[in-house]
Amino acid sequence: MTEAPQSLPVPAVMEASKAMLQKQLYAIFTTPTGDMAPILRHLEEHLAFQVSLERDGILFAAGPMWTDDEQEWRGDGMVIVRAQSRQAAEEIAARDPMHRAGARKFTVRPWMINEGSMTLRIDLSSQKISMI
Repeated sequence: MTEAPQSLPVPAVMEASKAMLQKQLYAIFTTPTGDMAPILRHLEEHLAFQVSLERDGILFAAGPMWTDDEQEWRGDGMVIVRAQSRQAAEEIAARDPMHRAGARKFTVRPWMINEGSMTLRIDLSSQKISMI
């Protein structure tokens, strides 16, 4: 009996998914370094930074990560960015006011989007756009 491999080289994955999107992004996982007080102190500046990334076309998606029971937020978050490399994504993350202040630490993982869908609704009368 042959054992399944523990990992696959990137070219093999790319070949297997060649008909899919294959959009390379980077996931920044951010976690508290202590209690919530420093996070709350830097939250407004952090959110302004996120909006600036969005405005510049760097931010794909971001937001808090709830506890598993979906009842609390303990300061964890995830930020998905468009960057040329993992190093560039780390440089973006390092500029976040939360990380500069030491309120949170981060790790960066490369993430390739292959599957999924997104639906936008555009109401012409109110000129409102919403994601469904």
